[in-house]
Amino acid sequence: MRVATKATHELKPVLVFDSGIGGLTVLREARVLMPERGFIYVADDAGFPYGGWEEEGLKARILALFADLLDRYDPELCIIACNTAFTLVGADLRAAFPDMTFVGTVPAIKPAAERTRSGLVSVLATPGTVKRAYTRDLIQSFASQCHVRLVGSENLARMAEAYIRGESLDDAAVRAEIDPCFVEREGRRTDIVVLACTHYPFMANLFRRLAPWPVDWLDPAEAIARQARRLVPPADADSHGVHTDFAVFTSHAPDFPTRRLMQGFGLRVS
Repeated sequence: MRVATKATHELKPVLVFDSGIGGLTVLREARVLMPERGFIYVADDAGFPYGGWEEEGLKARILALFADLLDRYDPELCIIACNTAFTLVGADLRAAFPDMTFVGTVPAIKPAAERTRSGLVSVLATPGTVKRAYTRDLIQSFASQCHVRLVGSENLARMAEAYIRGESLDDAAVRAEIDPCFVEREGRRTDIVVLACTHYPFMANLFRRLAPWPVDWLDPAEAIARQARRLVPPADADSHGVHTDFAVFTSHAPDFPTRRLMQGFGLRVS
């Protein structure tokens, strides 16, 4: 006697995009909130770092990459886990691919302005994010009553990539990158530093140790994941994700420490 079984529906994966491996901070949080989904992690390591690119060249690159990625993987939703990328090309992605849902990463200036007690906030980012009109519009809209210092680091994203892979960093070199974030004015001190690059939270413990005084290092990863969870359709009882999570590198040649890191995050390298 044949027993009837219910048909199951495979859930589309969630695609997480970053210039390098910093977006793993967002992937980690998204997995907690969407355990039923499979994930595709895309690192544009061939274009890394984004901070020094000319805007038009970077915009064209990212749009071309997504034309291919969306056609190849057909995800449910895309998380752009890169401040530099989303502040530049987020609106263009939504215009070019209107049938896809994009969750972006922008500097967490609004929550920083809501939490600060001293009124002195710093935004630690890449040079590209610092110079964006998008970033300055966020300050004007949500932090006009605060003194916001924008700190664009040329080196921290590369340093973070090395640190994530297990390489040691010189304390003095790291301190030189974060020192401009610390401002003293009329008896007040910076009390919040916005980590406006997804690479930076991996170094938060190092930052805390080297900081001249304690501050709140604001990591946006959990908020990004919560927004993605709100936009991803809930699964019914007969649905299941395709749990073959994997990582794609645009260089097609990640080194051994990077492959080992991906395995630690449960991602095979495609």
